[in-house]
Amino acid sequence: METLVLTIHILFALALVIVVLLQRSEGGGLGIGGGGGGGGFMTARGTASLMTRLTTILAVGFFSTTIILAIMAGAGNAPVSIVDEVLREIPAGPVVPTGK
Repeated sequence: METLVLTIHILFALALVIVVLLQRSEGGGLGIGGGGGGGGFMTARGTASLMTRLTTILAVGFFSTTIILAIMAGAGNAPVSIVDEVLREIPAGPVVPTGK
């Protein structure tokens, strides 16, 4: 189960990086997915809206899988007290000296 969630988490991370790099930045940046003419099937405004929604969906998926992985990593680990560790090392009964 943990391997499946980790695989999905990695796919979300890669997709999120790609979508963010494809977005048109205000400063020019990579701007690969940005708008000019060229007969694109969507307007620049529609593309920005699609990319924003896709980024939001991928970010929610990424953070959800992060939280699930954190919960899975901490499950089953009981808190350990230092006092319990010391008490396990001390013998329960009286110490009987061996004869010399």
